[in-house]
Amino acid sequence: MSIRAKDVVPISEARSRLTELAEDVVAGAEKLLTKNGTAFVALVDAKKLDYYHNLERRERGRLLMLADAERGLKDALEGRVKSLEEIRESMRRRDASRK
Repeated sequence: MSIRAKDVVPISEARSRLTELAEDVVAGAEKLLTKNGTAFVALVDAKKLDYYHNLERRERGRLLMLADAERGLKDALEGRVKSLEEIRESMRRRDASRK
């Protein structure tokens, strides 16, 4: 959604129109508040903000998985690998040390 001219509001004006602006935002508009003529903060519907946060978390998870996969491929190419039996033995030792 693009910001329209009527959705840009000086913060000094927003103080007196907060309820009206909030209702517009809940109805689907996004409001950009300016301070000294420069973008300062935005008013966004709480549900939309939650949606944005969920998108951000999922994207961060994808980036972490890609980084792990890249690291694993690099390790494999450089010979830093363990056999299945070595991994099992390592897990047995770890489990035994916890008892």
